[in-house]
Amino acid sequence: MLMLALWATWFAFSNAPTDGELLPSMQVSTLLMATLVPAMALLVLIGRRLALRRAAGSTARLHVRLVFFFSIIAAIPTLLVAGFAAFLFQSGVNFWFSDDSRGLMENANELAQNYYDQNQRNVEQQTVAMAGDMLFILERISIADERFPDRYAFQAQAREISESAVLQRLDDGTLRTAAIMNLMEDNSPLEFSERALEQLDQGELVVVQGSPDRIVAVAPIDRESGIYLYNARTPEAASFNYWEKAQSVTSSYDALTRNARALQLRFNMALVAVSLLLVGLAIWFALRFADRQVEPLTDLVGAARKVGQGNFALRVEGRTGADEIGLLNRAFNRMTAQLEKQTDALVNANRQIDDRRMFTEAVLESVTAGVISVDSESRVTLMNSSAQEFLAGEEVKDLVGSSLDELSPEICALLSAGQESGIVTHAKGAELLTLAVKIAPGTSGYVITFEDITRQLLDQRQAAWSDVARRIAHEIKNPLTPIQLATERLKRRYRKQIESDGELFDELTNTIVRQVGDLRKMVDEFSSFARLPKPVFRNEDALDLVRQSLFLQEVAHPQVNFSLSHDGLKHNDEVHKIINCDRHQVGQAMTNVLKNAVEAVETRLTNAEPDYRGRVAVEMSADDHMLTIAIEDNGIGLPQERERILEPYMTTREKGTGLGLAIVNKIVDEHGGDMSFAAADSGGTRVVMRFARDPQIAESEPV
Repeated sequence: MLMLALWATWFAFSNAPTDGELLPSMQVSTLLMATLVPAMALLVLIGRRLALRRAAGSTARLHVRLVFFFSIIAAIPTLLVAGFAAFLFQSGVNFWFSDDSRGLMENANELAQNYYDQNQRNVEQQTVAMAGDMLFILERISIADERFPDRYAFQAQAREISESAVLQRLDDGTLRTAAIMNLMEDNSPLEFSERALEQLDQGELVVVQGSPDRIVAVAPIDRESGIYLYNARTPEAASFNYWEKAQSVTSSYDALTRNARALQLRFNMALVAVSLLLVGLAIWFALRFADRQVEPLTDLVGAARKVGQGNFALRVEGRTGADEIGLLNRAFNRMTAQLEKQTDALVNANRQIDDRRMFTEAVLESVTAGVISVDSESRVTLMNSSAQEFLAGEEVKDLVGSSLDELSPEICALLSAGQESGIVTHAKGAELLTLAVKIAPGTSGYVITFEDITRQLLDQRQAAWSDVARRIAHEIKNPLTPIQLATERLKRRYRKQIESDGELFDELTNTIVRQVGDLRKMVDEFSSFARLPKPVFRNEDALDLVRQSLFLQEVAHPQVNFSLSHDGLKHNDEVHKIINCDRHQVGQAMTNVLKNAVEAVETRLTNAEPDYRGRVAVEMSADDHMLTIAIEDNGIGLPQERERILEPYMTTREKGTGLGLAIVNKIVDEHGGDMSFAAADSGGTRVVMRFARDPQIAESEPV
């Protein structure tokens, strides 16, 4: 179709009359459009094909669309403009060759001069106004500020200033360039500005000069600081030569008249060439623009994928100017920087939370009080080791998720009743503990803390009984000696005078003396419990102490089988058997415990089967800090009131005072140890006493 249109155009102009007449306007316009339409369509298709070859990756479709869109946008207006231009040219060609054209040329010089004066005044006014605005800007920001170029460009563009520069006068009177905008290579603002300084120093507001190339003007921004503004406007410089061109147009008018049809053909050819050139340039520009715009987007897409994978340290390099792509790149970099900062902050926060959690867990594990956190359904969400040891023992490792009612119905009942605190008893195996409980509401449940106050209550009872024993001993001991002396005196004085029932008299007086002795013994025990002497610590052989106590019991009770095992002392024997203690008090404690074991065996012997053999076994072991003595018998076992076994005056024997084990417990406590009771496998009792090998060091160590 393009070839057909070209042949028709050549045929029409080659067969036209030779007298200089023009071809009809409609015919020329039709031939022009018939040539342009297929030529532009061909260019658009070529541009689309090039875009397809250059496009790749995830933004290929955008690349092709941009090129095709720019091509169509450039082709359609160019086609319309070319058609109208051809028609208007053909329609107005008669006017070009009329007498009015010559008058128009004669007025060209006057029009050019007026236009020159108008532009020069405009540049002068705009330069003065811009100098004032630049002073306002420089008072707030410096030239080195990154915002200054944008504000500087805005001032120049708003006033249609093509070239501009900010000049500064030095101390020697010369000028230097501080800032420039769109300054051309052939423009030297310093030369004109140095010549204009003399007029400006005399008080001139602005100095303006025009030339065929540009209009230039210099105005002071700040006279005291020596800062000046240089402006130039170049697009209007061509209008300064209109009067010269008008003369040449008049001389060329006759030649144009003679070559009207040739001019018509050349115009159409030029119009076709220019139109195709414009479309081609538009397509080329579209390709470059698409490359420039899509490539950063492609980089951003790839960078976004990497950021999505967790690389928050990624930054996009390239365009960071004031255009949209630069803004997008800067926004992306700010986003990744913020993400990296927030991620680091979150990581640090999580690390701090973990550290605080570990610190809290360490604190909870180190406190002796039990701590339990439960949810709204009374299920355990957190428990420290002390609480686990109190409620379930050390053999159970994980109680999270268990019901509080199963672990401790007493504490659960206290929680259900809505009480904030209370005292409950909890059975831990064969031991009955007294717990002081406090309940506080939490974020999603309750936090329960409790402490074993069994020993505290026992100490309080012991203190109370010690005071009672001291008072009883004081009240009873005073009359015992007079009673005993009076009875003995009665016996010596009146025994010979009594002839009948003398034996009864002796029995009665002996009973009084014997009962006074028993009372004195009881008072001594009271006194011993109330005012136990302060221990005097010396290095003693623990094995020797135990052997002596055991020997006394073996001699007194041959019917009982006694045994001593000290295998736990074999390791470094000479060191581990040494203990810093009060020899008398430790011996007293051993004697009391062995005596209780023997009495338990003897009680069982009275009702036991014939082949029963009483047995008391003593086991010793030691480590670097503690000496452990375990005494086990196969007697009648622990009483039902085992939780009160260490309380003063608690006894199950008819003649017992209930102070023996209380004294033993006090001795063990003052030696930095503890005492526990348990049922033996043989049915008897197992008593374990632990003594600190050096109680004075144990007391000085921080808890």
